[in-house]
Amino acid sequence: MVMVSELLDASEPAPYEVHRPGATAPQLVVCDHAARRIPRALDHLGLSPEHRASHIAQDLGAGELALALSERLNSTAVLCNYSRLVVDCNRALTDASAFLDLSDGVEVPGNRELSEQDKELRAAAIYRPYRCAIDRELDRLCSIVEAPVLIAIHSFTRFLDGEDRRWDCGVLWDRDARIARPLLDGLREDGTLLVGDNQPYSGRHPEDFTVDHHAEDRNFPYAAMEVRQDMLDTPAKLERMADWIHAALKPILSDPGLYTLRG
Repeated sequence: MVMVSELLDASEPAPYEVHRPGATAPQLVVCDHAARRIPRALDHLGLSPEHRASHIAQDLGAGELALALSERLNSTAVLCNYSRLVVDCNRALTDASAFLDLSDGVEVPGNRELSEQDKELRAAAIYRPYRCAIDRELDRLCSIVEAPVLIAIHSFTRFLDGEDRRWDCGVLWDRDARIARPLLDGLREDGTLLVGDNQPYSGRHPEDFTVDHHAEDRNFPYAAMEVRQDMLDTPAKLERMADWIHAALKPILSDPGLYTLRG
């Protein structure tokens, strides 16, 4: 059971959710930015309802896509239950962007001039429990295979800071291309999708903390994906995207030789 923290009261959701606990498929699906929720004690961070419902607060559709993919793989999924604006669970805590006071031109009043104590309160309540949940699930899967696969799901807004990011989706990777290269080929196979290779973000960027920390540092294979949010904005679109990703992943994940530590 997740204990109530100093920041979260007993009536608020836990910092993360685990779906299909105990599943034995040797993959773990994670979503750092699945939710827009803000602890009541933080008074909405001073944001309007419109901004709290927008892409600055969460990766729209990413949590639902992560669950749809988890269902198709019959694998466990771990989703963060709180907004990236409270603390960004895809950043190192020492990174200035872990606690943004400005996001896509929108000021976040509740993040202005945070003290180290303020940051630690959020990290203790949300960030570290989420990190520990991912590690626990990966450690559990290590009893089944030498190296489980981490699948990280994100979504992106088409327009950001005046840039038109036209990719339908992107595959992000760094030192380990075991999944990335065949996944790119599979998603591009019939020409339907415009698929970015380390676009619209780069997997080589130091801000990809979840993959770097939980997969790259442990030499586990991984798939990190970004999907444009308007590809997920109806149930039908979301299911179609989940089918595309699953179809591209299935032959890759069926290779027993994948589940080994990167040499």
